[in-house]
Amino acid sequence: MQSPLPVRDGVNATRLRLPDEGPWDTAIDYMMHRWGHIDPQGIEDRFDAGEIVGEGGVPLDRATKLEDHTFIWYYRTLPPETRMPVELSILHQDEHLLVVDKPHFLPTTPGGTYIQESALVRLRNQLELPDLIPMHRLDRMTAGVLLLSTNPETRGKYQVLFEKRQVQKEYECVSAAAPAPGYPAVEFPAVVRNRMTKSRSYLLAEVIDGEPNAETRIEQLKAFDAGMPDAGDGQPGGSRLGAARRALYRLEPRTGKTHQLRVHMASLGLGIVNDAFYPDLLDKAPDDYAKPLQLLARGIRFVDPISKQPVEYRSELELSEAH
Repeated sequence: MQSPLPVRDGVNATRLRLPDEGPWDTAIDYMMHRWGHIDPQGIEDRFDAGEIVGEGGVPLDRATKLEDHTFIWYYRTLPPETRMPVELSILHQDEHLLVVDKPHFLPTTPGGTYIQESALVRLRNQLELPDLIPMHRLDRMTAGVLLLSTNPETRGKYQVLFEKRQVQKEYECVSAAAPAPGYPAVEFPAVVRNRMTKSRSYLLAEVIDGEPNAETRIEQLKAFDAGMPDAGDGQPGGSRLGAARRALYRLEPRTGKTHQLRVHMASLGLGIVNDAFYPDLLDKAPDDYAKPLQLLARGIRFVDPISKQPVEYRSELELSEAH
């Protein structure tokens, strides 16, 4: 449903569905019930100023009946945010697309405590593109290639590519060169297939029994020890492959489940370096910008629906532990 309020400061207006019935006579009664304990004066001021609107941008006031509107829109009061010491870089921009290198720690879209400090809001404000919309998402802790639509008229053509899985993605990660104790040896390239779902106990993903719905191809590119690449570059016969502590892997997901790559690597006993979730959930701690998750969206390729030509965009970032 199209918002009647424009993007402001890079952030969309919030949409709220009013209940069909209840002990509230007016819309302001309901909002006071929901948020009056936080900022009652602020709610009243917004109604008085006509800053809360219904469909078509019709302003609400204190007397507006609850049943007069199903959806209403308003701008949230944004809390102050400390700017993260990370930066986005632009890889490509045209009348249809914006392609950027998203750094570690910066979320793709606003949410929770990250509003202004999200890739989308930063880019909207920096480039003065209020209609900018991401075509896919990268986890906050994952860096790399992020594709965004700059043109609402052609956006659907690119969305179809993702819906039909006509976009090929390539990732890189750093992990141990051999599985942890208790896990079987892995012959690369390997394909991991299983069924993943969101965990009920925490904001994690987990593997369950059932028809596979997640698939990743994994290839070991090179193995190295103490900052020195293995002479065999990860191939049979390498002079120090067995002694290497870590390795660089190429990951090619065939599906796009939440945390899929992190879960699949952990399932092989190859948890990604600096992963605070898998295989073990660590206590929440402040972001350590010196220790980013060693997972990078290296590339994305597809046949452009406008030019009809194959295109590929590659990250210019490097994993800090990949040597």
